[in-house]
Amino acid sequence: MKKVYAGAVLAMILWFILFSPWTAPYIPFWIGMTCAGLTLTGYAIWASPDLHQLKISFNLENIGWGILIAMALWCIFWLGDFLSSMMFDFARPQVDMIYAMRAEENPTVIALLLLLIIGPAEEFFWRGFLQRDFSKKWNPNIGFIVTLLLYTMVHLPKMNFMLIMAAMVAGAFWGLLYRFFPDKLGALIISHALWDAATFVWFPIL
Repeated sequence: MKKVYAGAVLAMILWFILFSPWTAPYIPFWIGMTCAGLTLTGYAIWASPDLHQLKISFNLENIGWGILIAMALWCIFWLGDFLSSMMFDFARPQVDMIYAMRAEENPTVIALLLLLIIGPAEEFFWRGFLQRDFSKKWNPNIGFIVTLLLYTMVHLPKMNFMLIMAAMVAGAFWGLLYRFFPDKLGALIISHALWDAATFVWFPIL
């Protein structure tokens, strides 16, 4: 488990570098996210001697489920954005700050990075590596809770309440699905990639 704990610490360090006000201004965000995703994927592969036990399939069934899951989560975020904008004056400006990161790169490049590297890498690392191993050490419920807390905490350095809440909601959504359907990791990877690209580029919630 030492490698799992070290992986969690590595993720916290990388996200701190990407999001903290002391380091973020000096790093191109999308390049940084891509490098972080590749780093965490490589670490998970190196740290998981039983990686072959992961049930990852991109068959038609999982593609269909991935699309449906991404659509459902997008609708949840649309509703959440609508309600939060009505309830909190700070909600919309903070969401706009998140979307301002799109200006750093060409939208097509961002979509490709989210689809092919960033989204799949995050799901592989957080659910396929951390949540899976935490669940094996304790039990699936504790594994879900610990992974969710870590996934939420790594976004704290951005000091953006709406981003932190978004991470918590998305992490809970994917984490619960993995908790009850660990054999659907392929569908979750597809859904994460599609949701990222849809939310940031194709159908932004503005």
